[in-house]
Amino acid sequence: MKFAILQRVLFGFVLIIAVIVLNFFLLHAAPGDVVDAMLAEAGGGDPEMAARLRALYGLDEPTYIQLIKYLGRVLTGDLGYSFYYDQPVSTLLLQRLPTTLMLTLSALVIAVVFGTLFGVYAAIKPNGLFSNFVTIFSLFGYATPVFWLGMIILLAFALHIPLFPAFGIRSFPEPDTAIARFFDVLNHLVLPTFTLAILYLANYSRISRAAMMDVLGADYIRTARTKGLPETKVIFKHALKNASLPVVTLAGLQLAQVFSGAVLVETVFSLPGVGPLLYESIVRRDFPVILGVLFGAAATTIVANIITDLIYKKMDPRIQSIT
Repeated sequence: MKFAILQRVLFGFVLIIAVIVLNFFLLHAAPGDVVDAMLAEAGGGDPEMAARLRALYGLDEPTYIQLIKYLGRVLTGDLGYSFYYDQPVSTLLLQRLPTTLMLTLSALVIAVVFGTLFGVYAAIKPNGLFSNFVTIFSLFGYATPVFWLGMIILLAFALHIPLFPAFGIRSFPEPDTAIARFFDVLNHLVLPTFTLAILYLANYSRISRAAMMDVLGADYIRTARTKGLPETKVIFKHALKNASLPVVTLAGLQLAQVFSGAVLVETVFSLPGVGPLLYESIVRRDFPVILGVLFGAAATTIVANIITDLIYKKMDPRIQSIT
């Protein structure tokens, strides 16, 4: 078991290095850099000024030299320096990450819990009214653009029926007490969390419904029912455990969004998260910030996959026996 974990960690480390190298070359193969973006915003500039700026930022060096220097900094925990924001990339990410964490994790927890429950109940009565509702809701959530859903929810519950704030993560001026500020942040997160949770919930209810229907048709479930076990015990003790495996896989993959952020939702509700930072950095060709966000997303994905593997082994002993 320890050897398997160590093997995955080493493989993950090599994979992260490969992702950094690939992202680095892809970004530098794209036309334009941060100097071009700065001069465009300033209304133009002479070639001599552009050359001085590129020399200042080290962009005049060969690409492989820039890559070697960047890898050396990353291995020491330095993600580089933002040309545009004039701050270390790690500082920028630490400023934006709490908002993205609160939004993504709360939406993910709501979606996993309620999506699984909806899917299980729909699978128990596959031809019932609720099962049809779950199917239609899943298709709606799967096909609906999240930015459109966010705008509809914002118009409905922030403008026409002003129950929640429309933009930002805090009110201005801020409340006086810490408790009041805490509830003020929660109030600002209600609509974006609800928007993102609907998108996730549609996926989890669809997947858990399909997995549960497959498991309920298995021989060991028929055997358990033949033995006279209560239906609740058959569903939640014997069937749900195996039907949860696809849900665990999907949750592990979506944990990567904890770092990269729900870009569209954060943009619609003007939340100061990692998503808008990534979008602004792409527009401004701020490569160190883009590479920092991509590095964080890759590392989160690999760690989430290792955790998912461990949960799989715990849930299904057959996987333990073949690894």
